[in-house]
Amino acid sequence: MEKFLSVISLLCLLVLQGCSATSQRTSVNNIEAYFYDEHFEDVASLPQPGDLFSLPSEATNELRREMARKNIKRLNNVSANEWLAEYINAEEGAFQYRDNMTRVPSETFNERAGNCLSLVLLTSALADVLKVEVEFQEVDVPPVWDKQGDFYLVNGHINLRLLPPRDSDTVHVMKRAIQVDFLPERAVRGYGKKKISKQTVIAMFYNNVAAESLVMGDYDKAYGLLKMGLQQKPDFVPALNTLAVLYRYKGLEQEAETLYKLALDVNSNDMNALYNYAVMLGDQDRLEEWALVHKRLELERIGNPYYYYDMAQQAYFDKEYQDALLWYKRAVAKADYRHEFYFGLSRAYWKTGDERRAQKNMEKALSLTHDENNKLRYQSKLHAMKSH
Repeated sequence: MEKFLSVISLLCLLVLQGCSATSQRTSVNNIEAYFYDEHFEDVASLPQPGDLFSLPSEATNELRREMARKNIKRLNNVSANEWLAEYINAEEGAFQYRDNMTRVPSETFNERAGNCLSLVLLTSALADVLKVEVEFQEVDVPPVWDKQGDFYLVNGHINLRLLPPRDSDTVHVMKRAIQVDFLPERAVRGYGKKKISKQTVIAMFYNNVAAESLVMGDYDKAYGLLKMGLQQKPDFVPALNTLAVLYRYKGLEQEAETLYKLALDVNSNDMNALYNYAVMLGDQDRLEEWALVHKRLELERIGNPYYYYDMAQQAYFDKEYQDALLWYKRAVAKADYRHEFYFGLSRAYWKTGDERRAQKNMEKALSLTHDENNKLRYQSKLHAMKSH
């Protein structure tokens, strides 16, 4: 059987849980029956649900001082939601979007940067200080694929709306909700949005940080976080999927299979859970069952850019460089933000003697990577190309 990697849904980021909430079909009433504490060690100091929407006193005091100072300079006070949108300054960078670890608001406030989920939680915490109501939204953008070790990470997107005040003593010419999004407006324009609950956002957070811990090999922490998240929202399919992946890494095959089936009972169309279930069936040589599941997956598979990348890598190492170029180009067509795809193109072009395109694609790979080791690697190869 071909070796497959596990898929974890992430919300914005490196290893952050995607925001792929889906329509639920079956409720989960006995989630505690799916936890196996005896196989994991307790981990202290895990973030509590209250930490996801709170700030330290110094942050709240700074916020109130800043609002008072700005309003003194205005002839007419703006509404709290309008002022907060300006303060967050998503377009110009008072708080900056970065694809990195998921953090609670207190950490994001101090760092002045975070991934989309971290920044949404921070904005919600700031809004709570000013008594501004919020609505959370899942944005139906195409999934962003990443690869970390033995995992594919599927990243979605989330933003929020700051609602106008309901104070009847305050008169505004136009009351409007303000959307706050930490991606450029052009990146989300035209995509559908769906209101999601606070409980779903909490579940997303715990799945994100659990996935980060799983990728780093901290299985006990990942388990503790997933358990906390599923206790908040037992039917959150991405977390059920992540917990099943974790169980497989701990050798709990039957427990993992039970969770995959539960996830698919909740949402039979969740391709990540279905894919991972197929991986398990293949590893166990249950080929007839695998074939049935694989039929459903085949059309979905072609949407995964790493499918094309893996084919390109195989062609490259087989010294079939023209074939490798075709596969790398298909990977880029699916995900033109992945530095390793351009690095692959560069190597294949170099092998075919097209030094100009090889250099151009190496420069593109260098511009896209944020990893210091990759930067040094690409800079070294680019220097060697130019010196050739």
